[in-house]
Formats: sequence, C-alpha cells, structure tokens
Amino acid sequence: MQIYIGIDDTDNLESRGTGFQARSLGISLVNSGLFKLHTVTRHQLLVDRRIPFTSHNSSACLAGESYAETGLLVSHCSDFLMRESASDSDAGLCIASGENIPGEIMEFGYRAKKEILTLEYAQNLARKHSIYLDGFLNTRIGMIGSLAAVGLRAAGNDGRLLWTKNLRETAGIYNAGEYRKHTGIECIMDRAGKDVPDDAILEITEWCRPVMRNGHITLIVEKTETSQSYEYISASKEFIKSISE
Repeated sequence: MQIYIGIDDTDNLESRGTGFQARSLGISLVNSGLFKLHTVTRHQLLVDRRIPFTSHNSSACLAGESYAETGLLVSHCSDFLMRESASDSDAGLCIASGENIPGEIMEFGYRAKKEILTLEYAQNLARKHSIYLDGFLNTRIGMIGSLAAVGLRAAGNDGRLLWTKNLRETAGIYNAGEYRKHTGIECIMDRAGKDVPDDAILEITEWCRPVMRNGHITLIVEKTETSQSYEYISASKEFIKSISE
C-alpha cells in the first residue's frame, strides 16, 4: 500500500535540518522492515515573518510502500521524532495512505505555500479525512507543515528530491536510459519540457536534484554545446531552486 509520511519543524539553528532527519527516518523504517522507501522530497512553504520557522520553512515527505499496520508506522516514526528532534523544536508528523489523499488535503498543501494557516485548521482537516496527524515537543506547530508536505507530494507537482535510489551517490557521464534504471528516475526532460531520449549522453553533477512533475520523478537537464563527451548536463542548483521553492 502506498504511504506518505510528512514531517516538519524537527530542528533548530544548530541541529541537522528536517531534510536530513527525513532521510534518516526513511533509512530507519527500511531497516526495521516496515517500509519500502521510494522517495524523500522537500517542499517549500510560505516564508513570512509571522510564521515561526528555523531557516527556510520547508517540510519533507517520505513516499513508499508498507503492509505494516498504521499503528506500527506511527509508533516507529513518533519514537524517532521524539528521540532525534531538537529539544526546542516543534515537530509534526502526518501519515496517510495513497488511497486516502483527497483534493482538500492537496489544496491545503498549495495554500500553505501562499497563506498563513492555523494549527486548528490542520487538525480539523486531518480529522475530517481520518488522516493521522500529531505533534511532539513544545508548540507542535510542525503539524501544519507535515500535513502540507503529504498533500503536496500526493498532488505530484511540487518538491525536489532529497533521496531516491542511488541519487546522492551517483555523478559522472551516463547514458540516459542506464541512468534512469540505476536511480529509478522516471522521466528526463530538457528545460523546455522535451523528453530526452534514452541514448542521449548526460553529465550528472554532484548536486543533482530531480523534481516531481505530473506524479513522476523527473530529472531536468540542459543542452550543452561545449563538450564532445556528453550532450546534456543536469540542471544547475540555481535553476532547480527557482522552480522548486
């Protein structure tokens, strides 16, 4: 069964960020035998001085498969956040099945990118749709971002990849088709949205972050005319941030 796990506000200015914690949580779930991890995505929410956040106001979502009881996932994730979150953080956790993400939750995610939303509203919305949502430590305000992360990831057109199979370990020159098989990336396209053929030669840089497009893990590349050894290079950090924040 497809499962989304959203977390937010796990850190402070001295600790490792929520993205790191999301990847670590994913590894711990896999090692426990509870979860088959597909992706970890970063989702940028509204930056406004009236919203308390650590540095960027981004949340994260783990997507994968699990046949474990929801209670086991809740227990594992809750224990992890209580143990690993900064003591002065406001951690939030949301867990929902892929068959249980209504449009109202997706809309909540998009609204969180543009509006100031309340904790009460997030709690009522999760309760209405029988979605697990809880908070740990202090104000628990991270519940808003964790629910938004689930909605945005389920919608399939927001966020950049923090983790997918072999992504962070892979750089260099690759045939596009071989690179897709090696990483599980589903689509490779240029900045104009044109599909890149499997026989194209790519340079994958050290900082390579696919994005979610139409529900697919999508690598965006740029055409290059300056090299004879490859035709495309993975899009720059500046470009990827400009389309994913």
